[in-house]
Amino acid sequence: MAGGVVRGAYFPFLSAPGRKILTCGCGGAADTLLTPSRASSWSVDSRGGGGRREGGAARPSSRSYFSSSFFRPSPLSTLTPRHCGVWDIFRRVNFGSYSLLDNVGEVSAAQLVPEHIPRPPYAETGQPPPPPASAELHSKEGIEAMRAACSLAVKAQNTVRKNIKAGMTTAEIDELVHRVAVEGGAYPSPLNYLGFPKSVCTSVNNVACHGIPDDRPLVDGDIISVDVTVYLGGVHGDCCETYLIGDVDEPGQHLVRAAKRCRDEAISLCAPGIPFAVIGNRVEQVANKEGVTVVPCFIGHGIGSYFHGPPDIYHCYNFFPGEMQPGMTFTIEPVIAQGKEEVLILEDGWTAVMTDNGRAAQFEHTILITETGYEILTESIRGYN
Repeated sequence: MAGGVVRGAYFPFLSAPGRKILTCGCGGAADTLLTPSRASSWSVDSRGGGGRREGGAARPSSRSYFSSSFFRPSPLSTLTPRHCGVWDIFRRVNFGSYSLLDNVGEVSAAQLVPEHIPRPPYAETGQPPPPPASAELHSKEGIEAMRAACSLAVKAQNTVRKNIKAGMTTAEIDELVHRVAVEGGAYPSPLNYLGFPKSVCTSVNNVACHGIPDDRPLVDGDIISVDVTVYLGGVHGDCCETYLIGDVDEPGQHLVRAAKRCRDEAISLCAPGIPFAVIGNRVEQVANKEGVTVVPCFIGHGIGSYFHGPPDIYHCYNFFPGEMQPGMTFTIEPVIAQGKEEVLILEDGWTAVMTDNGRAAQFEHTILITETGYEILTESIRGYN
């Protein structure tokens, strides 16, 4: 589950009323466009995401960061097409043939977790405790706990892989993941994390990440990212895969291949003493070669006894300090888009959609830094469909 970060830059914070996504771009021009009533200056929230870092080298000013996870959007005013101006990001762009989510479905009640299953600190209140100031360094026992949690997350992911198909709703995916988690003695980590209402994130087509499972059936030609995290033995294990549903067009297939390559090439650089910055630099290099775009506002994060915390893992060019050390565990999970990097946050406070309605794909592994290199704790995920 990706973290989000704000670096104090001004950014027009977009949201959409209810859970309805604009019908524009590939789905045809919208009758009205939405624009924020004001731009806001945000700073990093201490409640989660990739954790908070003070100081450090600045990110190039061409990017603005904000968090989809930590803030509730402001009400919007409407703007008619003849007054679009800078809002021409909503103009139709041909990214291929696929269904836009112009009517997101109904969200059912959260599933129950049996009382005997140990819960993370935020399970009842929705508020995680502040993450530690520095990255967790696991003992041998901690590493074994991480392997077990990641193994169960992979089992849930592979269960999705075996069952996902056109006609299946994302709510049914949520039911599958929840069942595998609780049968394995784990708590599904997203459930009630900062109020998230479901046990898994499901992000279809033009949804970048943090999609909430609902009653919309998957259709032929969809791509969907399924982000699974479980809490077992006092630690979290986290992984995400993007799946092709039926006959996906070539631009969609290319996006998915490119997103997977971005993650995998970044992982290949990991080792003790390597700066974290090389991860984002490699992701962006690969994305540029593949003709796709990194969505920079979503970051990887340290993971272990806390869900999101240090180290921050940026997936774009950056100069932030910090080096990998043996015993660290963190996620690498770039969100890769077909077009522009900007996202729009729905009123639910979670669902992030691409403003140009291009598609996005995400792959994620949890990584352990060893004495000699790295171990992919979610390695048993094979392929992407």
